[in-house]
Amino acid sequence: MSKPLMGLGLGAVLGAIDGASAMYDAQTDPEVKAGIIGIIIGSTFKGLVAGLAAGFVAKKTDSMTLAILTGLLLGALFAFLVAHAQGKYYLRITLPGAILGAIVGFASQRFGGAERSGTADA
Repeated sequence: MSKPLMGLGLGAVLGAIDGASAMYDAQTDPEVKAGIIGIIIGSTFKGLVAGLAAGFVAKKTDSMTLAILTGLLLGALFAFLVAHAQGKYYLRITLPGAILGAIVGFASQRFGGAERSGTADA
């Protein structure tokens, strides 16, 4: 699997899990409970974009540090923008977004494979 595809897939899965974790807060906060579907969709999209970007960086360079930093910074940035739009929950949203991005950057670089050529060996 290519590095961008690895980032895209893992980013989507981890983003959905990150969004679903808001159900814990939905137990006590009616505002979160009312928007849980939007939270899950938004978090999944955030993971997709951060994962795709980290995957492309991992594809272009062999630097593990650069791939992790790209994922971390983009995950934190997108999460911060979501938190800023709400005006609250900065740490609850930004920290998991940054961690998600770092994990996706690492996995894209470590486990994403090289592109395969279209020729078959005979």
